Amino acid sequence: MKTLYRYPLLIIFCFCLFSGMQLKAQIINDLLQTATNVISKSSLSNDEIVKGLKEALNVGTNNSVASASKTDGFLKNAAIKIVFPSDARDMETQLRNIGMGEQCDKFVETLNRGAEEASKSAATIFINAVTNMTISDGIKLLNGGDNAATQYLKDNTSSQLKSAFTPIVKAALAKVKLTEYWNPLASTYNKLPFVKKVNPDLDAYVTDKTIDGLFKLIANEEYKIRKDPAARVSDILKKVFGAK
Repeated sequence: MKTLYRYPLLIIFCFCLFSGMQLKAQIINDLLQTATNVISKSSLSNDEIVKGLKEALNVGTNNSVASASKTDGFLKNAAIKIVFPSDARDMETQLRNIGMGEQCDKFVETLNRGAEEASKSAATIFINAVTNMTISDGIKLLNGGDNAATQYLKDNTSSQLKSAFTPIVKAALAKVKLTEYWNPLASTYNKLPFVKKVNPDLDAYVTDKTIDGLFKLIANEEYKIRKDPAARVSDILKKVFGAK
């Protein structure tokens, strides 16, 4: 009878032993991987780190500008599509309710066409911030979060982007004739009884939304480079981000 009990106990013992070996193996593998990463990082020179971060930002900004500046780059991308200004949402609702949905859609399309047109000039604006990156910046960004480089770029270019983009957006909106679609909407709405008249600064609105949209795209590009080896399209990107 005792023999009957031994085999289940033996099986349980062997299972526990095997599980323990697996757990130890996993711990060892994790430690080896951590050690390998530390060695890989320590083998990077400061120049390589900075070069890799600059390359990542160059790739990210170029891809983002190319995506945003093409036809429907903003309009058909739900993440960055520009809609009615927040202080004109009631206006949009009421105008759609009185049968002006098509005109509202055309206005939204034109907002996005302006952003797409303005984005064509964005790439050159990023160059100085990328060029001026220091060694301490590079090391900090390499070990930062998934959007650390994008945040660095945003911190160092937002004010310049806004100043540079304002006349670009204004010209872009003039090119797509935004006021031809906005003025009839605003005029009709402002004649409705009991409504608060609206007159948003569309140049400033589209400028801000264009900049926000570009940084969202750049953040996505940075995330891909950090996480997806296939997105590391140059040797320096493979070396720097493969060491993480």
